[in-house]
Amino acid sequence: MIDILSTGAPNLVQDAGRRGHLGIGVSRSGAMDALALTVGNSLVGNDPSEAAIEISLFPFRVKFQKDLDFAVTGADCRVRLDDTTLAPWWSRTARAGQTLVIERPKRGARAYLCLAGGVDVEPVMGSRSTDLKGAFGGFEGRGLKRGDALQVRSSPFRSARESGLGVVPQGLASFWEELSAGTVSVRVVPAAEYGDFTDEAKEAFATAEYEITPESNRVGYRLNGAALPLTRPVELLSHGVVPGTVQVPPSGQPIVQLAEANTCGGYPKIATVIESDLWKLGQAPAGCRIRFVLTDIDEAVASLRQRAAEVKKLQQTLALMSARG
Repeated sequence: MIDILSTGAPNLVQDAGRRGHLGIGVSRSGAMDALALTVGNSLVGNDPSEAAIEISLFPFRVKFQKDLDFAVTGADCRVRLDDTTLAPWWSRTARAGQTLVIERPKRGARAYLCLAGGVDVEPVMGSRSTDLKGAFGGFEGRGLKRGDALQVRSSPFRSARESGLGVVPQGLASFWEELSAGTVSVRVVPAAEYGDFTDEAKEAFATAEYEITPESNRVGYRLNGAALPLTRPVELLSHGVVPGTVQVPPSGQPIVQLAEANTCGGYPKIATVIESDLWKLGQAPAGCRIRFVLTDIDEAVASLRQRAAEVKKLQQTLALMSARG
């Protein structure tokens, strides 16, 4: 068990998401940075989709009530176990009574605390993720607050040694450089109404930078930049959307749907962020600029397969290192 020592409603229990229920109006939810969740769970021997704590309000403090393996991934934060500073993207064994502190990120927006066995909350529709709009799932359907006590599922696997285990995903270093420069590039494929936008809009979308506004959240990022006009008024029936969908309301300013994306909407869709790049948006804070890079379905699928192969290799390496430990 761990005790929450910090107040922070935006800090949530999340797993890989609640899939297969869009048709009845239930969002996917889940981690905004799926890569960080997957790697963190792998570091402590969990299934990649196991429930963890997504942290977006800092500093975040927890106290361990029993010996427990844990890993912290995601945003570039200073992490301390009592008075010991830990390396980023690293796993360790906490002893009963020790306190973990995750400080405000130098780069990035969200950190993930993964615990061996996973956070033990009741699954709802096959997922332990928190759905804030519906106020269900996760821990009582809400964000965590000081005084909450989270149970952890038992795990037969001991992944961490006293010195810990760590890993750096491919592409992370270059992403930190982009964040430091203030602009993050994400690949997109043209969506259904792409052809209904003017040539000037298409040019702006592919070349301009769009700033994430403070009105952004887990549902979606509202962006500010060059307007994206249509060639003519387009009236659409409300239709299904998914995380990554880039919609354009009458203002001409795009909205990127994210983890708690609305399940349907009638705004024209100019593009969709490819799945393997969504984690970058999860780590892009308000004020960061986004640059859209057009690609095609073949590259999107190849990128997803490459990421899956990278994760599999990482898990095999960690299993070998743990066995040797």
